[in-house]
Amino acid sequence: MIKRIFGAVVILVLFGFAIINVVQKDETGGEAVSLDNKNGTAMQSPNAPEGLKIGEYAPNFTVTTFEGKEVKLSDLKGKKIFLNFWATWCPPCRVEMPEMQRFYEEFGEEVEIMAVNVTSTEKSVKDVTSYVHNEGFTFPIYLDRGRNAADQYRIPGYPTTYFIGTDGKIQSKAYIGAMDYDFMKKMKNKLD
Repeated sequence: MIKRIFGAVVILVLFGFAIINVVQKDETGGEAVSLDNKNGTAMQSPNAPEGLKIGEYAPNFTVTTFEGKEVKLSDLKGKKIFLNFWATWCPPCRVEMPEMQRFYEEFGEEVEIMAVNVTSTEKSVKDVTSYVHNEGFTFPIYLDRGRNAADQYRIPGYPTTYFIGTDGKIQSKAYIGAMDYDFMKKMKNKLD
């Protein structure tokens, strides 16, 4: 009798650990995993699509400001652009955002930051606006409510940044993971 009770307890404990360790599935059906890189980590699915290639023209898309104004990537034609895809629930994104603010304060006139929140992954737009307001971020942040921009850029994980030159072409491999200030400076200097 004691062996049966002990066996049942062991099974319940193992079942409990299995439930606790369930990894939330992303939209692609793969498990979210964390990938290390020199500047941080990224939340990425093992089934993630491959991003755009160097030399491709950056696809145009439309996103909105918090006030609902539509903005197109083509509005920034002829400028150097850091196109960053992020989400509030993503820990590496939260590490990167203050670094991006620091970079923007120093180099915002040389490089356009287009921080695109993949809003369809958020609980609500209010979570995004609250986070941005509470942290005091002043660089341009846009909402990709329907995930159209993220899908066009085949975002493999969060955060992902594309570096677009004045010619409108992708100039560097997509960077997956949290960028720091020094890395952003380096990439700014590489853009044409």
